[in-house]
Amino acid sequence: MADNAVINHFFKQGSEASAKEQFGFNLKSRSARLREMSSILFKHKFLRGFTPVEFREMLEELGPSFVKIGQTLSTRSEILPQAYCDELALLQTKVAPLPFDQVHAALDDIFDDKVVEVFSELDPTPLGSASLAQVHKAYLKNGDVVAVKVQRPGVRETMAQDIDIMRQLARGVSHIAKDEMLLNAQAVVEEIWQTFLEETDFEREAENLEVFRRLNASVAFIDCPHVYRDLCSSQCLVMEYVEGIPIYDHRVLKEAGYDLEEIGEKILDNYATQILDHGFFHADPHPGNIIVRDGKIVYIDLGLMGRLTPTERSGFNAIVKSVGMQNPVKLKEALLAFALTKDEERIDHPRMLADLDSLLSSYGEADVSDLDIGAMLADVLTLTRACKVVLPSSITNVSRGIVTIEGTVADFIPNDSIMGIINAHIMRSSNPLDRPKEFLEDTALELQRASEGAAQAAAYSGEALRMLTRGQLKMNMEMLGSDAPLSTVSKIVNRLTIGIIIAGLFVGSSLFSRVQGTPTVFGLPFISFFGFLGAFVLSVWVVFDIWRKG
Repeated sequence: MADNAVINHFFKQGSEASAKEQFGFNLKSRSARLREMSSILFKHKFLRGFTPVEFREMLEELGPSFVKIGQTLSTRSEILPQAYCDELALLQTKVAPLPFDQVHAALDDIFDDKVVEVFSELDPTPLGSASLAQVHKAYLKNGDVVAVKVQRPGVRETMAQDIDIMRQLARGVSHIAKDEMLLNAQAVVEEIWQTFLEETDFEREAENLEVFRRLNASVAFIDCPHVYRDLCSSQCLVMEYVEGIPIYDHRVLKEAGYDLEEIGEKILDNYATQILDHGFFHADPHPGNIIVRDGKIVYIDLGLMGRLTPTERSGFNAIVKSVGMQNPVKLKEALLAFALTKDEERIDHPRMLADLDSLLSSYGEADVSDLDIGAMLADVLTLTRACKVVLPSSITNVSRGIVTIEGTVADFIPNDSIMGIINAHIMRSSNPLDRPKEFLEDTALELQRASEGAAQAAAYSGEALRMLTRGQLKMNMEMLGSDAPLSTVSKIVNRLTIGIIIAGLFVGSSLFSRVQGTPTVFGLPFISFFGFLGAFVLSVWVVFDIWRKG
């Protein structure tokens, strides 16, 4: 598929080596950026904490990479207090605008000083100013009213430098962090890098607009701007100007006669369709990206889209069904089938099953429609990492998109959720006649597995009994969970052994110190000196090791 070819092209560009070649990373530029970031942090007295306003202002000053982080956090009330989320929500739409002369200069570079031949008029007042780009209203020579999205000069290089610094820090964290900490910092940074590459290439966004419009052509209440492909480039996007009401302006929507609950239901229902049917969904549906025009919900920024293959969509369906059925066995099978990589030898299947059972029990009191999907998916991702199972980045995009869309429409339909709508969508999409068939197939498979297991058990039992009667049976036993205590005992024994060696060196060196007529060092016999020196070095090492490990 063409879409996947383009994505793979960008992913190949995302390697560290190509990034350094493209953006010219070096120690000098990295050090300069680190000094700049440190000065901003100390300027805002980050050690004493922040008020919501101070936190937002600091992120704005740190640059576009951190503004994007703030935008994501603004919809995560389970991470930050609501006051901080409300303040960070201003980052969705209220970023300090770029002076128009700089915007015009950027357009001159993009269109080879032929801006006047393309646009008959450019409005100097921006329609919106975001961390990556700024949008201006303009008129083409043929009279069409368009929105021109211009990338901020230098923003790509700055963000690339920030992510490069994050990459270096992630390496250090990965060396220090233990597996139990469940923090794959390098994988997280690489995901940020892929997101950065897609969001900062406006030709990719132009293609997203065309694909989204085609997939939703039959949906009467969903729309996106028409794009002028011949005028687009990697740093400029020219699309239809859409005049409407921002989704976050509830008062104006009500005054215009819109039913907020209906808008919320339609957004969630279509979002379920995007994920489950199209496999092409908006991965960052925050309030600043959606407006309402002429009874239609219009997505105006499609810079970041998620993709699910048919196999991944089927796997996600299985995960949702398993959660709805409160079946840990089915959920484990669905996660393992959905996994990108899994270390079969290191997977602790009993632990994974027990953890999934515990997880489902903790959410078992709630109906599927009442689940905190964000918290649940976060717990699932944490659990799978602990069990050495790596899920594809697409599940991260799905979870982030679901959490964001729920935050966007939370005030519209407080008694409904995307999880409930997704579950209902799966039930509607399933043929009722298929359910008895699926049940019979599952039953047949279970019976087949049980019969095969019984036959194998009988064969193994017969072999074991023959070996037992001949005195050939040996038993290997493993104590689960014994590694940590045995490791601790081993360290204790090692320290005691070194302590005995130190004592022996001190006693032996003291006895040899009385021997006369041998070569001396600092007045001590040669053997005594090096015995004392060895005992001293080992003593210092033991004391330091005890202090270092508490």
